[in-house]
Amino acid sequence: MPEPADIKGPLGIIAGRGPLPCILAEEAVERGLSLHIVAIRGETPDAIERFPHTWIKWGELGKLLTAFEKNGCRDLVIIGGVNRPDFDRMRFDFGAIKTLPFLLSLAKGGDDHVLSRIVRFFEEKGFRVHGAGDVVPELLAGEGKLSAKGPSAEDRVDMEIGLKVVRGLGQFDIGQAAVVAKRHVLAVEAAEGTDAMLRRCAELRQSGRAHGARTGVLVKAPKPGQELRIDMPTIGPETVRNAAAAGLAGIAVAAGHVLMAEHAATIDAANDAGLFLIGERWDDDTA
Repeated sequence: MPEPADIKGPLGIIAGRGPLPCILAEEAVERGLSLHIVAIRGETPDAIERFPHTWIKWGELGKLLTAFEKNGCRDLVIIGGVNRPDFDRMRFDFGAIKTLPFLLSLAKGGDDHVLSRIVRFFEEKGFRVHGAGDVVPELLAGEGKLSAKGPSAEDRVDMEIGLKVVRGLGQFDIGQAAVVAKRHVLAVEAAEGTDAMLRRCAELRQSGRAHGARTGVLVKAPKPGQELRIDMPTIGPETVRNAAAAGLAGIAVAAGHVLMAEHAATIDAANDAGLFLIGERWDDDTA
């Protein structure tokens, strides 16, 4: 397990959807870190309000930067999903207008290019951008068997194929996940996300076009060159439940490169469903 990042002062968090912003904030506070959260209306859950916070609307970049400046935050984590905003309807504050070329650039290009530009923007403003796993390494999926059940020899073949598929498609900025059953690729993740992909797999099984009960593996891993500081693949209990509903045998993730939202609950969900959950070695030089 890597060592936590060396945080120089209060931690700034830009929070999107899902449970991870609150989980990260809770873990940071337990470690004695002070923090300030900038929450996006329409994206961030209200539960974030139990921490020091500032609400912003899309387009209020000046307000975001001011909030971190007032609270002395130079270390920054960006976490949680967001929808790409409608720039035609967005109202910009003065701070955003000053950086309009940067904001307009976010309307173009694939996710990897957009996220890399976001990181560079904040680094040019003097922030140190960290991944959630750099701040709280325990959020990362570990290597080896994580659930009570392990994969069969057939599952391991499917896992190997799935990892190759994610690596291969990743060069085209396509998805972070694939489902393989009996050496056949049932689905790859596109813009709809992992859970929607798994629902497609469930429909295939219900229609009789997929293999029998409890076969197949969900593989989740980063794309080559992915900006992991703000776009690390994530699984949680809902992922496990959707994999079970799709009739899969288990889930394999890239160890140290996938966040596990609600770590204990995710493992419990796998055990309750009779699925295996395993962290596979993932070397950066081959990712």
